[in-house]
Amino acid sequence: MEKSIENIWKEGFLKSDALVAPKINDLYNKKSIHIIDKFKRMFRINLIAIVVFSFVFLIVSYFVGIPLTGAIFFVTLTVLVIINKSLLNGLERIDKGENSYQYLKEFDQWIKKQVAVNKRISRVLYPVIFMSLILGFWFKDAEGIALGERLLSEVLNRFPDMYLIFGIPLVGIIVLSVILGLLTFFGGRIYQWDLNIVYGRVFKKLEELMTDLESLNT
Repeated sequence: MEKSIENIWKEGFLKSDALVAPKINDLYNKKSIHIIDKFKRMFRINLIAIVVFSFVFLIVSYFVGIPLTGAIFFVTLTVLVIINKSLLNGLERIDKGENSYQYLKEFDQWIKKQVAVNKRISRVLYPVIFMSLILGFWFKDAEGIALGERLLSEVLNRFPDMYLIFGIPLVGIIVLSVILGLLTFFGGRIYQWDLNIVYGRVFKKLEELMTDLESLNT
């Protein structure tokens, strides 16, 4: 035989006028669109959840006496949502067309861009969130005195020889700097871990589908 069954299969997949190829192409097109549409829905829900959380936390923080934390949370998460909404708009502009493999490749490129952007943001986001908690509780009113000042006074009463910088114990500044440094360094990895928890199953299906298409095209 001049052509093996495998070659006939591949040619059938690539030629739009083949008998079986249109059905195969249509099947993979539907699978591709379904997976990406599912990701879009999850992504939108995630953004909405962040917006709702930021509003709720802003209100709650006021009543528990840490409005500064709530305000920083709200502004930071709002910026995060705006950036990711802009990225989502870019995804909406990808042409589904008739080539499911090309559609998945463009989506894969978009995912890599989205992950890269959010990794960079996470290196700032987590330290900012941590500092907002520290500042919120530091300035929290505790019987007419800021909670931070009250704690600092108690520490200095126990350790009067403690070295201070701008009125803050040096050891506290060192510990805070270490934690912020770790959050900055591991921020991208924390985001990647969170991403895999939320979208891991979708990414796995996407990878399997792309593997199938690549095997048919080789």
